Amino acid sequence: MKLFVCQACKNILYFENRSCGRCGHRLAFMPERQTLSAIEPAGEGFRTLADGGEGRFFCANAEHDACNWLLEIGETAGFCRACRHNGTIPNLSDPVQLAGWRELEVAKHRLFYSLIRWKLPVKTRIEDPQHGLIFNFLADDPAGQQKVMTGHDHGLITIALAEADDIERERRRLEMDEPYRTLLGHFRHEVGHYFWDVLVRDAGRLDACRAMFGDDSQDYGEALKRHYDEGAPANWQDNFVSAYATTHPWEDFAETWAHYLHIVDTLEMASEFGIEIDPPADQIGGLTARVTFDPYVADDFDAIVNAWLPFTFAMNSVARAMGARDLYPFILTPPVIAKLGFIHELVRQGARAKPAAAQTMPAGQEQEEEIGAA
Repeated sequence: MKLFVCQACKNILYFENRSCGRCGHRLAFMPERQTLSAIEPAGEGFRTLADGGEGRFFCANAEHDACNWLLEIGETAGFCRACRHNGTIPNLSDPVQLAGWRELEVAKHRLFYSLIRWKLPVKTRIEDPQHGLIFNFLADDPAGQQKVMTGHDHGLITIALAEADDIERERRRLEMDEPYRTLLGHFRHEVGHYFWDVLVRDAGRLDACRAMFGDDSQDYGEALKRHYDEGAPANWQDNFVSAYATTHPWEDFAETWAHYLHIVDTLEMASEFGIEIDPPADQIGGLTARVTFDPYVADDFDAIVNAWLPFTFAMNSVARAMGARDLYPFILTPPVIAKLGFIHELVRQGARAKPAAAQTMPAGQEQEEEIGAA
C-alpha cells in the first residue's frame, strides 16, 4: 500500500483517510490513477486536485460512509470499481450490521487496490453471469440455527458478517488453532479461489499448477472432512505455508495466493517509508535488506523474498518487544517459496493479458434484510 499526499497542504495521507487532518479537504480515491485526491465541490460534482478534473462523483456507498472511491470518468451515479462487485449486503437499518459492513468494505477495498495495481482480469456478474466476481456479506441467524460460512463458489464469495466482530473472530481463531485470522486475510484467500479458476483452469495452466500444488481432482469434501477429523500431517511446515493449506491443493493455492498478496502489499508500504534492515549484530549479512523498490512491478521474485525475510524478522522482533504476537507468524521454506514464485509468475502473466472490455453499466447492489436482522 502507498502513502499519499494531500494536494492542498502536502500532509501525509493513508488509504483509509476520508478527510485531511491538516486542511480539512475531503478525500476521494481515484481508481484509474490509483491515488488519493483532495477534492472540492464543483457544480453538482467534485473537482479532483490530483489532476484538476471536474465532474467526478462518489460511489453510491459513500452515502453510508462505506466507500470513498470515485466513479469512473463520465459516470454520475452507481457504484465504483470495487463496490459494483457487491451482491447482498447486510441490513443497514441495524447499526451493528452497518458497522460490521463498513469494516468488511475497508478490507475489500484494500483487496481491490491490489487487483487494480496488477490490472488483473476481474469481471462483474453483469459481464459474466456464470462466474463474475460477486460478494455476499451475510449475517447469522440470531436463533443460532444457521451460521454463515465464509467461502467461494464459482465467483461468488460469501463473507460472514460475524468476522467483523473482533471478539468473535479471535474466538474462532483460537478455536481453530490459527496463528493469524483477519478480514483482509479472508478476502485475499477467497479471491485466490476465484483466480485459480480464471488464471489456472480457464487459462490452460492446470498441468503446471498441479505439478506445484498437487492433483486438485481429488474429492474436496473428503479432503476437508479428513482435515477436520485428523488435522494437518506431521512436518507440514516443511512444504506448506499454513496447516489449512494441507487440506487440498485448492486450499494450498488459495493460502499461498493470500500470502503473496500479504507480502507484496506490506513491502510496498515498507518501501514508501524507505525502510532498511541492517542489524549490527548480523555478522554474515543474512538479515540485511533495503526495501526501496516497488514489489508490484518487480519481475524478479528473488528480490521480493530477499527483502521479505529480513523485514519479517524485524517486524516480529519489534512485536515481541511490545509483548504482542508475531505480525507474520509463518515460516517460508524453500518449497513454500517455490509456490510463491509460481503465484508471482501467474500474477505477472495475468497482468500482461489483454484486459477485459470496460463495463458500461455498473452492477447493481442488492440490499436485503438478512435472516435475523433487526
